[in-house]
Amino acid sequence: MDLINRISENFSESAHLKLQSMDALAVPIAAAVQAMVACLQGDGKILACGNGGSAADAQHFSAELLNRFEVERPGLAAVALTTDSSTLTSIANDYDYVQVFSKQVRALGRAGDVLLAISTSGNSPNVIAAVEAAHECSMRVVALTGRNGGKMAELLRPEDVHICVPATSTARIQEVHLLSLHCLCDGIDCLLLGVE
Repeated sequence: MDLINRISENFSESAHLKLQSMDALAVPIAAAVQAMVACLQGDGKILACGNGGSAADAQHFSAELLNRFEVERPGLAAVALTTDSSTLTSIANDYDYVQVFSKQVRALGRAGDVLLAISTSGNSPNVIAAVEAAHECSMRVVALTGRNGGKMAELLRPEDVHICVPATSTARIQEVHLLSLHCLCDGIDCLLLGVE
């Protein structure tokens, strides 16, 4: 095996998919930015969830909003539902793992808030349950998925936003997810602060 060639192929595939995704994802990313800015300007908050690498993405996004992205600004209201181990384990133990996010959404979510639901396949049962809970709370959903959007795509309402990476490889989807999250952060700052 030529390790250098394999590494080069990974870089090339990632770069190619990002460029290929640009036209398909620019419009939904812009719509998600507008939904999130409307939420924040209305004194709402953004709740984010996902599993594994998508949990890390939810936390990354939340940190960029709560602290700052690339320019100085006051913190913005965002909560990663993936970080409280006592809450996660108590829900999983007392009920089941499918409810670890949905119970938090029902407790914390309010009408006008936004749920950022991240699943590379779109089929994560606990993220799907969180989407259903968000709808019960009159929240908008921004779904960040891949492949064909899975079951999450079927649940989305007209006011929701679906950012679906046109790929099948989990690693490549996650790489575009990270870029999409950075675009969301940048877009939010641009609309709130007038950053050029």
